[in-house]
Amino acid sequence: MLGALCPALCAAVLSAVPLFASASQGTILVYGDSLSAAYGISQKQGWVVLMQERLRKDGLDYTVANASISGETSSGGASRIAATLAQQKPRIIIVELGANDGLRGLPVAQMRDNLAAIIRASLKAGSKVLLVGMKMPPNYGQAYTHAFEDAFRQLSRQYKVPLVPFLLDAVADKQALFQADQLHPMAEAEPVLLENVWKVLRPML
Repeated sequence: MLGALCPALCAAVLSAVPLFASASQGTILVYGDSLSAAYGISQKQGWVVLMQERLRKDGLDYTVANASISGETSSGGASRIAATLAQQKPRIIIVELGANDGLRGLPVAQMRDNLAAIIRASLKAGSKVLLVGMKMPPNYGQAYTHAFEDAFRQLSRQYKVPLVPFLLDAVADKQALFQADQLHPMAEAEPVLLENVWKVLRPML
């Protein structure tokens, strides 16, 4: 699974610390798994920190907090969303979960229900939601991969929240951009991940 070797407790402790603190327009909370936790590379090379730098460069005064945990599933995310929202009070939450559900072959309906719970809780708390989609490789079978990808589109339509269709777009088909596990992107790929998120996030700011 993604980031299975990284201790979740360590990641949880780190996630409580904002990446960029100032008198800001609000907090952007990244709520994901190892793909957002900069697994296997330096934190400063990850797309979340690169997003913080882009915000600062563009004069957008937001606090960025990263509550991503390597190995996290949608179920784990749903179980801690209430406490995380209460702690961070984000203006915007970027939900990047589901990849580990897919890699484990967990039921798509279960993942969709968990992500729906996260979205509902976030909207109820007054946060804008940006949902980040994921795709599974073809060896999981056409029926599963189609249902998995479509779940994110369904949630985006149902809750009227913006969607990044595929976090790894323009990266997934380039083996050289992945670490040895062939699951986690190299540092060179992180700016591409940021661009995939940024083009949907920017209109929300």
